[in-house]
Amino acid sequence: MTIADDAWGVPHIRASSIPDAYFGQGYVVARDRLFQIDLQLRRDLGRLAESFGARFVPHDHAARLLLYRGDVEAELAALPAEVVACARGYVDGINARVAELEADPSLLPPEYGVLKLRPLRWDIADLVRIRSGDMGSSSDEVRRAQLAARGLLDLDALTAPLAWDWKPRLPEGLDVAAVSKADLGILGETEGPLPWNAVLASYDPVYDRLDREAHGSNAWTISAARSATGRPILANDPHLGIGGFSPRHLAHLTAPGFDVIGAGSPGMPGIMQGHTDYYAFGRTNSHIDQEDLYILELKPDDPECYRHQDQWKRFATTTETIRVKDAPDVVVTLRTAQHGPVLLHDPARRRATAMASVSLRPGANMTFAIIALNLARNWEELAQAARLHVAPTNLHYADIDGNIGWRLLGHVPIRTRHDGLLPVPGDGRYDWQGIHPTGAMPTLRNPESGWFASANQFNLPPDWSPGKRVTSFTWNAPYRYDRIAQVLGESGKHGVNESVALQHDDLSLPAQTLLPLLPRDLEGKAAQAAAMLRGWDARLGADSGPAALFEMLWIELGAAFLAAIVPAAARDLVTSIDPRPMLALLTHPDARLGSEPEAARDALLAAALGRAWDAAERRFGADPAAWRWGDAHRVALRHPLSSRPAIAAAVPAIEGGRSGGDGYTVMARGYVAARNCTVSHGASFLIVCDVGNWDASQVLSLPGQSIDPRSPHYRDGYAAWLAGQARPFPFSRRAVDAHVRQVTELRP
Repeated sequence: MTIADDAWGVPHIRASSIPDAYFGQGYVVARDRLFQIDLQLRRDLGRLAESFGARFVPHDHAARLLLYRGDVEAELAALPAEVVACARGYVDGINARVAELEADPSLLPPEYGVLKLRPLRWDIADLVRIRSGDMGSSSDEVRRAQLAARGLLDLDALTAPLAWDWKPRLPEGLDVAAVSKADLGILGETEGPLPWNAVLASYDPVYDRLDREAHGSNAWTISAARSATGRPILANDPHLGIGGFSPRHLAHLTAPGFDVIGAGSPGMPGIMQGHTDYYAFGRTNSHIDQEDLYILELKPDDPECYRHQDQWKRFATTTETIRVKDAPDVVVTLRTAQHGPVLLHDPARRRATAMASVSLRPGANMTFAIIALNLARNWEELAQAARLHVAPTNLHYADIDGNIGWRLLGHVPIRTRHDGLLPVPGDGRYDWQGIHPTGAMPTLRNPESGWFASANQFNLPPDWSPGKRVTSFTWNAPYRYDRIAQVLGESGKHGVNESVALQHDDLSLPAQTLLPLLPRDLEGKAAQAAAMLRGWDARLGADSGPAALFEMLWIELGAAFLAAIVPAAARDLVTSIDPRPMLALLTHPDARLGSEPEAARDALLAAALGRAWDAAERRFGADPAAWRWGDAHRVALRHPLSSRPAIAAAVPAIEGGRSGGDGYTVMARGYVAARNCTVSHGASFLIVCDVGNWDASQVLSLPGQSIDPRSPHYRDGYAAWLAGQARPFPFSRRAVDAHVRQVTELRP
């Protein structure tokens, strides 16, 4: 096997078999990202305390509770044999690199010397047991129940607007007054960042939740008829966390009958976004509510039993020992009910809670799904591979024959008696009745419009609706999609460069909506602020002063609307407002603002403008002519353990870069307002595929292929990413060889 690394550190793996190609991918991921995947493996397996101390015991307890507890060998036997062979190859490749480092510890990444650790060995059984993915909404269910107990459930629409203006249904038999955050059990105890030193002083669960929910992606696919190249174009930029390790690693896997290039998630075998020699594929998050919280009644004289279907059933119980650095081991009890793992067990109240999660069902092997998609040779085979794909995803497709298509992937639980929006009694009445057939999921093929796009917006077809079928009631705000649709809906051809430019589009549709509403008769700082914003083009450029002021205004408006329309009785639960109801109320003020809603709206805007001006002066200085959004909206990448001085010194931060955009522009660069304006999420990987002329495809990756500061590819992509300067992504043998800088021979 040959690994040819190009000038940007991308490994082009040339193997004699497909499993060997995955061996190569595992090897290079461990070469470039070992500490990243090792730390994640420890977290997923519940093995942090043994290396980092007693503060991590609750996190290890939670992780172990959410591991798959079924028959691992049966799970592997149910998978396609070639998929399993590739997964074994990937694991073997990681272990081959670990063995090299065991033989020569001087090659270990710097974290291991500082922390006095050695990397773990990998096992394919762990890929079965670890069930990853953001599956659902237990904390949202609790919030809604608490609001319902106060008679204020309608206020939840301010935080989480529901599709179809759906009103949550109160499940029969649920005592909403008894529901509290305590019902989240161990998951509530471990909310927030891991305590590497101490919990971040600036951690705010509300704003962190908003930031997580704002994560998404953009993708669009354009037919040959609408393309300036005469071939389909597929563009994709996944929005994930920015600030720590890069969530994507680029690789090119080739073997007889197999050729795929793109970006993968470190620690997960396969390519998630990219192309084969026949078709391009991309993805964005869709929305499927894949989780429910069940309230269980415990037996009075035996709390190890719970009521289900008019019987007392016994929990399946195991104990595990958590090793703890510099402290005694801790033994934890893990319980499982009919529905899933038990989060809370409270005999004193005769109460327990269990969580049903799609990810914990037999066959929900998401880790193997990406391999299956990579092995598919066409649209029809992708449909077969999709049955393994658990996580909610919009899959984009375009092939060299000119076909384009979209398919909704993910496992949708069948709820026959409730809508999934509140906790439900666990007595059997509300149990899931299986999973909707994956072959019945929505698809789109060669639409007349010549293009389609997904940006996490509501995109269910009419036959997926309440009373028929539904995946979720909650969806991201539509602003990114609406802007993409504006551009792609224009007449004329669209080329690769135009797609790269659209990926970096910083026009704010919320700002466009807000600007015409600014009052005219203003005084003082409010008048100064309005004057600065009037005539602004609503673009959130890094060097824009009005953009800096607008972002301060946006933060102030959110706080002002909460104070104005949320009663004191709900302010501990409704702590954020979604931009959709806020802009709707600004545009069409109603009685919630008082007897004279338009005048109240104008007064609210005037006050917020004045406060925004003060905030801008504090953040950007006294001279408005010198205000620049990018001076606050920085891109800083720091090691997750950088609170430890020795780690910060060994693995220096990559920082100083300035950015435009925000969480609602196509160039998504979100931030957590309660913390600061530093970019917290966005597209660290971007690709535009010229389908069939693969060497003309363009790519960007932040900040580089390696997380080892000794590597030349530690930060070599940082400046180009900030500037939006996409580069070629060579694919053909001739194009790759023109850029090869290093060749390594491996013998699996």
